[in-house]
Amino acid sequence: MIDANHEINAVRRQMGSRVLEAGEARVQTISRVYDTTLDDLWEAVTNADRIARWFLPVSGDLRIGGRYQLEGNAGGTVERCDPPKSYAATWEYGDQVSWIEVRLDSEPTGGTRFELEHVAHVSEEFWDQFGPGATGVGWDLGLLGLGMHLASGGEPVDRAEVEAWSSSPEGRRFITLSSERWRDASVEAGTDPEQAQAAAERTTGFYTGVPEASPAE
Repeated sequence: MIDANHEINAVRRQMGSRVLEAGEARVQTISRVYDTTLDDLWEAVTNADRIARWFLPVSGDLRIGGRYQLEGNAGGTVERCDPPKSYAATWEYGDQVSWIEVRLDSEPTGGTRFELEHVAHVSEEFWDQFGPGATGVGWDLGLLGLGMHLASGGEPVDRAEVEAWSSSPEGRRFITLSSERWRDASVEAGTDPEQAQAAAERTTGFYTGVPEASPAE
């Protein structure tokens, strides 16, 4: 049984900004410590067979300069790789291009920290409507899948079981808590609290199947 409170509390979330050539971009950072070795976690997030066990099937050339494609999701180009510590790639979805960087580091007290940074140009209209939870809830679900995969000794996540859980009261609670934590990170970064709350409610509604609008950017 997945404990929504435990899973949500195990993750750190932060929002910031960065000035790129095309202008100011939003910087979303999410991290979690997993009870595994640096080498095992590196393999779990870079080996195509293992990525498919906890995230999505991925095809392409997973090396510097190579193109990758996640089934039914984003694709892009691998821009940098420093095994077993980090890699960076473009994250291309529809006509939107953003950037991700994954960093791994052994923790002094044991385990290995996974940290993902997502840098994206986000329109003010979209940000006001959905805030960071639009992508943040998805990243939270990804880290949940990674944790389940690692805890099972590397076995594939049962997707039917996860889908059933996602529509259960505990699954909806996980999504609600994730959205609320991204709301808090947004407020800490300077967003008006009322605006952040309204955006979080719309994002929660989208992920639980309530509103008509879609935060797919």
